[in-house]
Amino acid sequence: MTHPILSAVPVSGRAPFVTIDGWALKANWRHMANLAPGARTGAAVKANGYGLGAPLVAKALFAAGCREFFVAWASEGLEIRQALANTNCRVFVLQGMDREAAELCRAHRLIPVLSSREDVRIFAESAAGTLPAPAALQFETGMNRLGLAEADARDALTIARLGGFDVALVMSHLASADDPASEQNEQQRLSFQHLAALFPQVARSLANSGGVFLGAPYHFDLTRPGIALYGGEAHLDPMGALRPVATLYARVLQVHTATGGEAAGYGATARLDRATRIATVGIGYADGYPRTASGVTSLRSAQPAPEMAIAGHRAPVLGRISMDMTLLDVTNLPDDAVQPGDVAEVFGPNIPIDEVAARCGTISYELLTALGSRVQRFAI
Repeated sequence: MTHPILSAVPVSGRAPFVTIDGWALKANWRHMANLAPGARTGAAVKANGYGLGAPLVAKALFAAGCREFFVAWASEGLEIRQALANTNCRVFVLQGMDREAAELCRAHRLIPVLSSREDVRIFAESAAGTLPAPAALQFETGMNRLGLAEADARDALTIARLGGFDVALVMSHLASADDPASEQNEQQRLSFQHLAALFPQVARSLANSGGVFLGAPYHFDLTRPGIALYGGEAHLDPMGALRPVATLYARVLQVHTATGGEAAGYGATARLDRATRIATVGIGYADGYPRTASGVTSLRSAQPAPEMAIAGHRAPVLGRISMDMTLLDVTNLPDDAVQPGDVAEVFGPNIPIDEVAARCGTISYELLTALGSRVQRFAI
């Protein structure tokens, strides 16, 4: 059966491919913006736009109304700046401050996020003989990853006042926002509020995707959702309005029947207790489909094996994931439902990405950002 997606995108060969629904991406951003009407809404587009292609993602979000983007490295920021050339967007670089990064930020109107005394010193020294450039300050409020302690924040304020840089934003990062019941959320909010008071005229940002769902006290002046824009962590959305953005597909390479008593896959871990129809699909851990998706409990949590969808039917993963291939048990599917060349949905509208992540013992962030270079990407 020919899948309609094959006539919608120019797929080459039988390698895996992912479609990116630009309309859903824009709708998700607008939904997150509507949940925080008293704040501006930015977007995290780091890690190549969560694996989907940073230029494509940034252009779609800019068209939706986003004007503030967050990346991890200055090189990523440059890619966004080039994709959105001649626009009024602001691009924040979250980490990696050194002399080279400081010069790159100044040359391309990127805004570094300074998270340590060393970051502050390097960026201030790079200003010698030039006009102060904007920078953001990140505070340590309980995650113990990156951030300025209170004494360091006060020193940064002094350096900024001496002309080292202009403070464009103060921010911190919630460690447990995906758990609304966590007491750490309120502890971090109060700590951030205290430190932000040192900079009374500066915009404040605390909420990531989960933070937006925590409500208005966490929104401050600017939110910066990430995974929710791409359709992940949909269970946190009280309105259930997030739409899947990425659909990952793999092609069926072969279908055959194995005899009961035989084994399937590496290590003979899948022992067949009956005659079993097996579909071999062309996706493996080299493409970002994790080995923990294997239909072997010892390789993941006690979750059931992940499934893929073929012609409207679910089929479980059988045995270990290979580098380039995965086996599916299609015994219970109609005989004519699976043929070589058919398309299997790995995750998407019929196989939610959060479900796949849970069954693999990981998170949707990792599934998206791990998509390999062999995975073809198409905007729809």
